[in-house]
Amino acid sequence: MPTPMLWPADPQFVNRTERKVWEALRDQLGPNDFLIAGQHFTTRERDYELDLIVVLDGGGVVVIEVKGGKVWNTGGHWWQQGSTGQHEIWPVRQAENGKYVLQDWVYDSPDWGSKGKVRWAHAVCFPDIEVELAFDTPDCHRGMVIDRHNMKDIVSPLRNLVGLQTNGHRACDGTDIAAIYDALSGRFLPQKNALLPVDQRVADHDEVADRLSEEQATILGAIQLLNRVEIRGGAGSGKTWLAVEQARRLSRAGQRVALLSYSRGLAAWMKRRVGTFEADEQPAYVGTFHGLGQVWGAPEGSDDDSDFWEVELPRLMVDLATGLPMPDQFDAIVIDESQDFADAWWPAIMASMKYEDSGLYVFSDEGQRIFSRFGDAPAGLVPLVLEQNLRNTRQISESFTTMAPNRLVPSVYDGDPVRFVPCSIEDAIATADDVVDQLLDEGWQPSDLALLTTQSRHQEHRNREEIVGKQGYWDSFWDADQVFYGTVLGFKGLERPAIVLAVNDTREMERARERLYVGLSRPRDLLVVCGDPAHIEAVGGADVLKRLRGGK
Repeated sequence: MPTPMLWPADPQFVNRTERKVWEALRDQLGPNDFLIAGQHFTTRERDYELDLIVVLDGGGVVVIEVKGGKVWNTGGHWWQQGSTGQHEIWPVRQAENGKYVLQDWVYDSPDWGSKGKVRWAHAVCFPDIEVELAFDTPDCHRGMVIDRHNMKDIVSPLRNLVGLQTNGHRACDGTDIAAIYDALSGRFLPQKNALLPVDQRVADHDEVADRLSEEQATILGAIQLLNRVEIRGGAGSGKTWLAVEQARRLSRAGQRVALLSYSRGLAAWMKRRVGTFEADEQPAYVGTFHGLGQVWGAPEGSDDDSDFWEVELPRLMVDLATGLPMPDQFDAIVIDESQDFADAWWPAIMASMKYEDSGLYVFSDEGQRIFSRFGDAPAGLVPLVLEQNLRNTRQISESFTTMAPNRLVPSVYDGDPVRFVPCSIEDAIATADDVVDQLLDEGWQPSDLALLTTQSRHQEHRNREEIVGKQGYWDSFWDADQVFYGTVLGFKGLERPAIVLAVNDTREMERARERLYVGLSRPRDLLVVCGDPAHIEAVGGADVLKRLRGGK
């Protein structure tokens, strides 16, 4: 199951007691919570070490002091049995002092700004003893104590504790957690991220995003005994990374696996990614759903014959799949961007499976239901939800969070402000061209950039397809010396360090909101939007326009 955000990802502990409590919290906290271990602070007066800090999404901040072994309270004094005898300890005071040091640091941080006050609490944890329910002292009521009995459900008493706060302070949300993360990252560093060279900023963010994606892969371990799963997540939640990783793991386990998508561009990216795996980790088939039909012997068809792709070919693929010999059928099928699969496609997918209980793992985002076919995955899939944005910067993820159909926690990675260039719909592409030239002058590499349109294609996009064909066009995605030009629809599932988005919708306006949502979510590091403010407000809402203009 998903783990909370961890700081650090694998902390080092001086004793087994702190690790035991950390592991209990790690396993029981939700994916939107934040767990911090061994945080040091130095003030003019003294040094502090906070054993554990829990930031509860929808709750508050709790600083926890951990004491192992035999602990007891006599006459208002705490004692602990050690190897050399008993000695007095001050766990409540330590937790309280640590709370105020952390609180001062967070509230004074530029990352917190004018967000206001949230709920704070401190607690003590004695995982090796049981504390009577009637326990109470002037500075520590029973609700502040976690004992051995609480270890199987350690989160509930923490939520109850912050819930008791009656000082009018509000509960924490995802933006608060992101601000606390940023505050702990340090302030006024010698090299602020925005002052680093572009290539270093891109590389640093890549490393962070890959690490977070690898940490999130623990969800695949949690579903290893399930063979029918749907993993839902908003843009930037790492679905494609997980889909490819699941296909790799299943292949390595000896299964015959198909890794499918709708988009040619995404299929091309997945093939390139899978090509870096060991031979025994590579799926038997990687590509589009329709390409699978061609592997089975179906005709190629014409790109402008929608009836062939939507009706005739899927029907033919059912017959072809039914006639496959068992060695050519699949033990498991992994589908990315499954929300774009039509109802008519699923019979062919199911017919190509070896057994009735062969594995089916689909990854979807209801916010990216771009195409009008609106298919639904087969019934009986166990749903899991990814809520944390991992791939975009905080500034980018906050620009489209309100458009996501499900709750999406913004990224914790700080980056450049989103840029908005007002222009008419008719001038959006020309304006975007000027922005691309400006970014190249700023030090961005051509391979870092993509210019995407929400509707009509850029002329460079048309030229490349006419000269080298669709396959050659997608091969140019990896050209180091060329900016990539595409449409939002074709770019689904893909990403670039920097995206210049030309909002040029003039027709099919019922799908404009989804196209804007996908377009805003494609960059990892920098987003520049060129478009008409009134149109963007009408399509995405006032909050989206406000955030594009730098508001909160």
